[in-house]
Amino acid sequence: MDSNTRILADRLANIVGPRHVKTGASELLVYENDGLPGYHKRPRLFVAPGNREEAIAVVQALAAANAPWVARGAGTGLSGGSLADGVVMIGMQRMRRILAIDPEARSATVEPGVVNVSLTKAATPFGLHYAPDPSSQAACTIGGNVAENAGGPHCLKYGVTLNHVLAATVVLPDGELLELRTPDADAVGFDLLGAFVGSEGCFGLAVDITVRLTPNPERICTMLADFTTVDGAADAVSTIIAAGIVPAALELVDAGTIAAVEASIYAAGYPTDAAACLLVEVDGPAAGLDDDVAEITRHCTAAGARSVKTATDAAARAKLWQGRKKAFGAMGRVAPTLAVQDAVVPRTRLAPVLREVARIAEKHGIRVCNVFHAGDGNLHPNIPYNGHDSAEAARVHAACDEIMAACIAEGGSITGEHGVGLDKLPYMEDLFTPDSLDAMCRLRDAWDPARRANPGKVVPVHRCREWMATPAARS
Repeated sequence: MDSNTRILADRLANIVGPRHVKTGASELLVYENDGLPGYHKRPRLFVAPGNREEAIAVVQALAAANAPWVARGAGTGLSGGSLADGVVMIGMQRMRRILAIDPEARSATVEPGVVNVSLTKAATPFGLHYAPDPSSQAACTIGGNVAENAGGPHCLKYGVTLNHVLAATVVLPDGELLELRTPDADAVGFDLLGAFVGSEGCFGLAVDITVRLTPNPERICTMLADFTTVDGAADAVSTIIAAGIVPAALELVDAGTIAAVEASIYAAGYPTDAAACLLVEVDGPAAGLDDDVAEITRHCTAAGARSVKTATDAAARAKLWQGRKKAFGAMGRVAPTLAVQDAVVPRTRLAPVLREVARIAEKHGIRVCNVFHAGDGNLHPNIPYNGHDSAEAARVHAACDEIMAACIAEGGSITGEHGVGLDKLPYMEDLFTPDSLDAMCRLRDAWDPARRANPGKVVPVHRCREWMATPAARS
């Protein structure tokens, strides 16, 4: 460790306590990856503030030292966005208090390290829940969700994180404290909170967040439809939405995903001879919900479903959802490394895009397991492979490039919920014009002129005309 790092570590230890500053190689090893195992970046050091005052003081100390930094929640991200390449990592996992729940206002104020599902558990006695539900909700944090504008299965009906954030207290990279709120209907000025949510840690650090809570529905019905073709499942998605039904969730899992799930401890009873299954959930007032179930069943049957089953109780629903939400974990049985893609295409183009993904997989001799938010057109082609095999890794990389190109060609986007981070940087210039990328850089400059917050992420650095990050961030 160089002398400057030792001096900085001592300064931070005076703020948070020595045990909450990590500098050793073995201590930093655990922070080299996020949920996407293909990237390895070693932080300069790790610091974990325990409360709002410590978090502010840490950022101010880093500003005084002109030290770049990256914030990290639970490390469940899937784009390499929370990795620190030779810069300081601020871990938010100690800031996990639920500060207030207001059942009348249907809101909660939390620290950024609160685990997503913990908030729903705390709100349950009031008949409320936090609607955004990433598949990693048992581990991911609200602060990380805000940084990435996280989605989830139920965001089809209820919206993504942005739609549920009411306010945030943010410490800017220069140490200034800023209060952000959702604008009133008649407010004037810019929606700075809207800009902050989804900024991937490039605009500052949230030290508390106020979110909207949603009333629990009177009734929930969860359905599983199995198909002999992926095309049939994809077509059913379009016809259900076209009929005017907006399910709470509409998910597709293909044969590769089903095989992985059913061979794991997360087995959910999905038929292993199906080419694809749709997991459909509707909720709301009890009156009329059976009509939605009947109509969805008709559309699935017309599209070629062999059967459509409805879970009869909460335990059966939870089992069906376990198979979907634990699918990524189940793929660990297939291969040691998993490339998780995240793209969006128009719903009506799901079938041809999935056929193209299959063609690309066959061309490169790889395996693709699809599990995704079909109702949103948010694809997740997952590629299990051996990351220690350089030839296989090269084929996977080439396939990912082609999959992204195919989605863009169909009028889609390169990320629906996982963010750009490091993983999607190569595709930004395929999707945006130079002027658009420059505008993003100028927006970032308004929040962080020195580019010290999460340097080298989201926008290709050579597109920023006066980029001032550290040499470590450029590599």
